[in-house]
Amino acid sequence: MNAALTSIASAAPAIAMLGMFACLIGGAVLIVKKRDKKKGVLMLIMAAVLLANVAIWTL
Repeated sequence: MNAALTSIASAAPAIAMLGMFACLIGGAVLIVKKRDKKKGVLMLIMAAVLLANVAIWTL
């Protein structure tokens, strides 16, 4: 595999974890401050999916 692709592949889990934390915070803000439960819960589900993907990638 190309060296550029290898570096992107090694950075992907870290980027996904940053996205997961952003989704957690965004979902909590939507639920608590904006009173939008539907979108907030969807953001929390997306964070769980990202966490599962990172767990699959790293195992």
